[in-house]
Amino acid sequence: MTLDQNGNPQAQGAGMDTKNLSIIQDQMHHEALAYKKCRVCSEWLSDQTLKDIANRAAQHHKQHFDSLDNYLRSHS
Repeated sequence: MTLDQNGNPQAQGAGMDTKNLSIIQDQMHHEALAYKKCRVCSEWLSDQTLKDIANRAAQHHKQHFDSLDNYLRSHS
């Protein structure tokens, strides 16, 4: 990733504009936060069924984060 003349982030190659890059970065932040919340929730729970649900939700958010990260890497 590089900066344009105004110091704004700009993806190389495919020419992703700053607005789209910002949206993806925001979504990655939300996915990372949701992952962390699910992991903490899983640690607090004592019921194994609920722990499993929280862990599956955490993995779901991690997969979304990884997909967004891969998308960014493929367009840089």
